[in-house]
Amino acid sequence: MESIGKYRVIRELGKGATAVVYLCQDPDSQRQVAIKLVRFERDNAAMSRRLRKLFQTELSIARRLDHPNIVKVFDAVVEDDQAYIAMEYVDGVSLEDFCRIDRLLPLHRVIGIIFKCCLALDHAYRQGVIHRDIKPANILLDRDDNPKIADFGLALNIHKDMDRDSTFIMGVGSPAYMSPEQIKGYPLNQKTDLYSLGVVLFQMLTGRLPFRAKNPATLTYKIVNMEAPLISHLNPNLPDGLDAIIKKALEKDLYSRYRNGAEFAKDLSTVRYQIVTDDEPEAADTRYFEMLRKLEFFLEFENVELWEILRSAVWRQVDRNVTLFSEGETDRRFGILVQGCVEVSLEGRVLTRLDAGEVVGEMAYLHAADGRRHGTVVTLEPCLFLEISGPALALSSEELQERMQKALTTKVIDRLRQANKLLARQGQPATKGSGSPPTGSVDLELQPL
Repeated sequence: MESIGKYRVIRELGKGATAVVYLCQDPDSQRQVAIKLVRFERDNAAMSRRLRKLFQTELSIARRLDHPNIVKVFDAVVEDDQAYIAMEYVDGVSLEDFCRIDRLLPLHRVIGIIFKCCLALDHAYRQGVIHRDIKPANILLDRDDNPKIADFGLALNIHKDMDRDSTFIMGVGSPAYMSPEQIKGYPLNQKTDLYSLGVVLFQMLTGRLPFRAKNPATLTYKIVNMEAPLISHLNPNLPDGLDAIIKKALEKDLYSRYRNGAEFAKDLSTVRYQIVTDDEPEAADTRYFEMLRKLEFFLEFENVELWEILRSAVWRQVDRNVTLFSEGETDRRFGILVQGCVEVSLEGRVLTRLDAGEVVGEMAYLHAADGRRHGTVVTLEPCLFLEISGPALALSSEELQERMQKALTTKVIDRLRQANKLLARQGQPATKGSGSPPTGSVDLELQPL
């Protein structure tokens, strides 16, 4: 199409389930705007009525919201067969692009983005508005790292009487980001948006959602009844203070959750000033990734699985003659020797030496019932050691857990074969059998009738 109302269409920006968004030129201001266009279906009157009310809600709410981190709405038109909204055009991407484990932003950028979102939601609440659908797709990020919260079409005007306001639609929102009270259909306040923003923060720091399930029923049960894992278990390289912040944002008890966005932002600022703001951590991650990619142990691992390991593991630079694991101790740690050489011993006698690329300490992790160490590992020279936590691995994706289990089992079998060869050299001559082993078949001879 060439135009939408008075706006000249430049190109299509995206398409959703009910709307298409176009980049357009405003002839009055000569600025570029984003136009969200919805066409009403004549054979679905109920849906058309709902979409009309959503558009009217978005316009009435947008007129009250004026914040640098909320997408501005300039105009809205509702016609017989269609409706459209003219909004601020954000030249960037949504936060969805930065929620994958291999696309995570540096910590200082994540904290800065969520900090600004907290203040934007605080402004909206003071204007009597609750968004109700905070998720990465509804937060745009411009080229200067400024987030812009969009899509207030599902917003709730808490200044209205919900018993008589027919624009109040139950069940809105995206289930993975919905608060427990929203799932239950309870009355909502600003704390539901802060919960959803806490989920976004969790995902941007770890590359996964706090609650995961294979079907909606199980997911909603977990959100209502279970506690989210600590992010320090998923990524031990994050500052300790983030555990308490996310725990408070995801509190099921409304009285214990953050009261407003300003309080949430204040706690984030205490962590923000503890972080180095250069890009060195990001460069280090890339360097470490390339190291792992070259190791034979990780040959069958997908790139996304390697990034998942990098986020949950700890890199240790270890001097010579340092004990990595001690015989008799109990824990589920194991790791990969990226550089250097170690000695493995049992009861004071040397078993073997392992070089770079070898896995160390895997037996205590693999044994289902006995996590005790049955060997001591000491460095023979300065080593770079990638330490992997068993509990952290248990919280990782099913794909990574299966891949790691397969790789460790293969390594253990290879070592067992080598050990068998060494034992065979010291053993007695083997007994030679006679004949061929039974095949399990039965020879039948046909007799004449």
